[in-house]
Amino acid sequence: MQREERFDNAERIITIGFWINAVLMVLKLAAGYWGHSDAVFADGIESGCDFIAIFTTLFALRVGRRCFDERHPYGHGKAESLAAAVVALLILGTGIWIFVESIQTIVHHRYKSPGLIAIAAAAITIVIKEALYRWSMKTGASLGSPALMAVAKDHRKDAVTSISTLVGVLGAWLGYGIMDPLAAALTSFFILHIGWETVSGAAHDLMDGAAPEEFNRTVTKLAESVACVEHVHELRTRRSGQYYIVDLKLDMDPVMTVKESHDVATAVKRLIFDRMNNVGDVMIHINPHDEAHEDLIRL
Repeated sequence: MQREERFDNAERIITIGFWINAVLMVLKLAAGYWGHSDAVFADGIESGCDFIAIFTTLFALRVGRRCFDERHPYGHGKAESLAAAVVALLILGTGIWIFVESIQTIVHHRYKSPGLIAIAAAAITIVIKEALYRWSMKTGASLGSPALMAVAKDHRKDAVTSISTLVGVLGAWLGYGIMDPLAAALTSFFILHIGWETVSGAAHDLMDGAAPEEFNRTVTKLAESVACVEHVHELRTRRSGQYYIVDLKLDMDPVMTVKESHDVATAVKRLIFDRMNNVGDVMIHINPHDEAHEDLIRL
């Protein structure tokens, strides 16, 4: 898949989710108000926060698709991880807000009797948000897009929240008013868990955390399969948006000419690019395989 196609796919899915979320926000606010349900109205306010988060993600995706330049020699991919962190913080904030509101409702006995329109709004949200989650997560995983996967988790958070809302609204509709805030309080813990997972992943990428072990093993296997490469001496990997940046140190025959070793290094890079479409750059250093050498580093 070509670079522009990758970004187009991610942006298209996020944009569709953006407008669907806008419609659901209006639906839930109206249903919560006219259906006398604080839970559904709160769900609508939460969708407003999601509206802001997805807009931020779209902006970051457009920044992240820019090619490298003099000021950003490694590209702009980190913008996606920054957006994922922003979305995660909004998810965490939403979880805390829902928990506090639920406890206050229980303490002050502010129970209401919701209408059927509130129940319908919660049910519709569950179906739509779960479908958006599965679609976004599948594409985000295939592209390796942290921004798209963060948005997907946000869709799942909304689906889980709406399940709780539906249970609570149904219970309140049947006469058990406390069911609404209790269900919302329980859901807040699931939301906090999703937010923590998302912010942890974004922080890992922003701190240049290593790629998964399976990815590193594949890179090593490919490099060592090229003729004249004796061994992969050292491998470092880090994420930049939808791509990984790879640093390789190769042990090779010391009698090879500069051109010969350069040709081998080029063959290694080309093979990695051909087999792994989520690699953005490969930087290679050559070491003589039969001599001890010191790795100079200050990190």
